[in-house]
Amino acid sequence: MKVSGITLAALVLGSTLGVAQSATPPGVKQVSANYDFVPGQRTLFYTDFTDEEVGNFPRRLQFKSGSMEVVELDGKRALKASDPSGFVVPLPEVLPQKFTIEIDVINRNSMGAAAHTVKIYGGILPRTDIDVDRTRVVYGHLGYEISGGGTKSETYFPSEEAHAAMGQPVSVRVLGDSAYLKLYADGRRLSNVPNANFLRGKGLYIALEGRNAESGAVYVTRIRVAESQRTIYDALKATGRWATQGILFETGKSEISPESAPTLKQIGDALKEHADLRVRIEGHTDNVGTPAANLALSEARALAVKNRLVSDYGIDASRLESVGLGDTKPATPNTTPEGRANNRRVEVVKL
Repeated sequence: MKVSGITLAALVLGSTLGVAQSATPPGVKQVSANYDFVPGQRTLFYTDFTDEEVGNFPRRLQFKSGSMEVVELDGKRALKASDPSGFVVPLPEVLPQKFTIEIDVINRNSMGAAAHTVKIYGGILPRTDIDVDRTRVVYGHLGYEISGGGTKSETYFPSEEAHAAMGQPVSVRVLGDSAYLKLYADGRRLSNVPNANFLRGKGLYIALEGRNAESGAVYVTRIRVAESQRTIYDALKATGRWATQGILFETGKSEISPESAPTLKQIGDALKEHADLRVRIEGHTDNVGTPAANLALSEARALAVKNRLVSDYGIDASRLESVGLGDTKPATPNTTPEGRANNRRVEVVKL
């Protein structure tokens, strides 16, 4: 099956070659008023399958069941599930109390028998639909659900919306904060459960509801798991700087994605609440691409953030500076996917 127009979800200030970043998903032109997802700052796991061999199962994931392989779609890599399948995302440490999960998927191109596309469980043990002792997060073009441990939040989409979502890429987001759990998809907050008690373990179990190799296949194009750390003002007070992967751009461009609104609002609110605060907006990239191109793009993107704070949040331009640093100031070594993901960032620095 040829899927046209597939793009990977955008990451902040990625390489100029477009690795590990992409345009806003088709159809997402604005975000809802209740969309408050801000990606965690410290990347624990990251893959966009760029370094994986077509035809193989990804080396950095743990296969559990089903039929899965890396394929190429419009020149980019993706994990394809042709049957009901499961795998574990290994983590270097126990999932923190405050975390975010970002999984970009492509729905089945048919209604089929299964209601959902992806299911997410805390921990590394596989679960089934009849297991109710552990909270799971479920999303598909037919609807969504957060259930388990005595809680359940479930909704099915209208038929017209469900049919329109068939075969389309979707950015699924989960935000956990102690017992709270929020689910988002493509600029909408779908569910907010205060007592979900998502299991913290050294991994995540992901189930993909593929049904056949063609119209019933499910694809995953990107996975990121991160820890949410200090708020912007707390970080500026403690260390003088705050880094974020929550300001998103289209590949090779400086236009800011609508899904960046919650992060921009955090910065704008902090500046409004502390009128004496002056900051420098820094753009950083990983080391993929040429240094000159990375530097130029990071400068344009840092300036775009500064201009948005002025135009949308009324911040006096005299309180803001902007600079692009390209790949000259890595926060972590560029030797792993997680390291490169942490280096694609915007930093707010106290002056």
